[in-house]
Amino acid sequence: MTATQLTADTRMIAARTFILRRPTLLAAAVCLVSFAGFWMAQRASHVSMIDLMVYRAEGATVRNGGDLYDMRATYANLPTTYPPFAALLFMPLTWIGVGGMRAMATVANLGLLVALVHLSLRLTGRPAKLPAAAVTLAVASVAVWCEPVWTTLRYGQINLLLAVLVLWDLTRRAGHRWAGFGTGIAAGIKLTPALFAVLLALAGVALGWRRLRRGHSPWNPHLRRAAVAVVTFIGTVAMAAVALPHDSRRFWTEMLFAADRVGFGEDTANQSLRGIFARALHTGDPGSGWLLAAAVVGCAGLAVSVAALLAGDRLPYNVAWATVACAVTALLVSPISWSHHWVWGVPMVVLLATEALRRRDALWAAGTALTGVLFCSFMLWLVPHGAGRFELGQNGGQMVLSAVYPVIGAAFLTVTGTVAFQAFRNDPRRRRSTPVLSSRRSAAYDYVNR
Repeated sequence: MTATQLTADTRMIAARTFILRRPTLLAAAVCLVSFAGFWMAQRASHVSMIDLMVYRAEGATVRNGGDLYDMRATYANLPTTYPPFAALLFMPLTWIGVGGMRAMATVANLGLLVALVHLSLRLTGRPAKLPAAAVTLAVASVAVWCEPVWTTLRYGQINLLLAVLVLWDLTRRAGHRWAGFGTGIAAGIKLTPALFAVLLALAGVALGWRRLRRGHSPWNPHLRRAAVAVVTFIGTVAMAAVALPHDSRRFWTEMLFAADRVGFGEDTANQSLRGIFARALHTGDPGSGWLLAAAVVGCAGLAVSVAALLAGDRLPYNVAWATVACAVTALLVSPISWSHHWVWGVPMVVLLATEALRRRDALWAAGTALTGVLFCSFMLWLVPHGAGRFELGQNGGQMVLSAVYPVIGAAFLTVTGTVAFQAFRNDPRRRRSTPVLSSRRSAAYDYVNR
């Protein structure tokens, strides 16, 4: 071996050592390359950011004193669908040009994706050994290419913001004075996050009843979070009522009940139970059948979520299981859940991967990989879709392809119910012959569940 070869090998080893000893730097470089490639791919696709343009129009309508719910925007003639509080928040979008607004929205959404991954990892207590920043950036570099995230940025949507607000709340320590505030704001912008307040309230009532029977005050962290969320939400409604009294009255008395205003229920992009029923029955109005299914799934999903939350330290990552299950329930029962609303697939995959690592089980690893692949597959767009309402004539195979997210959601709720049931069934406190738990574990359990 020549001296030149030795020098080259030495430099290669030194470079590899430098990189391996700096995983955060490597992950940051990979994430930057991935985000840059994503941005170029979106520009090459000539994305319209059509929803962002609607948000801008809402802000302009509020500034100009127009009727918010008579407004139509963009070439698609799209209406306002959110509560009037959201329009107040959209007003700053009118302060800058369209090009600058689109660039800022893209940068903000990429930052929110990193925050979403960080909070998802925090919810599961990961990573245990590697630097948190390195893992966060590495996961974000992959997650940006999944269909819900891609479509969120394509349309300039706010789904990542809503998910981050909720996760920001639920990763706070119990009893934090602002815990619940983010959920209330998210519900004020778009109503579906209000289901998280329902989850907290139900868990709080169950835990409060248990505490009351043991002679303690029924007040507990779950009830406190729910109360803060409700008060915050009422604050958003009141603020909008003062600033936009006419629009507020119209929304809460008319627009709230106009589900068809959002779009065609049978659209392939509608990944909710109503969408499945509409496509299966070949009609835009599936009748009351989907309402019954939504009621059953809603009750079952909330029951599973509450059980996971109340499992405490008997179920590893119980808050993560409860949070994602509640999000999935909201997506399934909502009349319209566009595919980009399913950005909750990111924390779902993070949770499943964490559980697979904890169990060291090949089946769990395979399920995690399959879930991630399905969210990145874009398979729902392989069926005929578009302005011609082709979805009304789907065959069986096409219906399966266009129901991919609800199927994932139903499977996840089943898994959550199973692990929560196993946690209660295998609870050593139910077995008198089982030795007492360590003082640290018992103290943690008593703090949440007493």
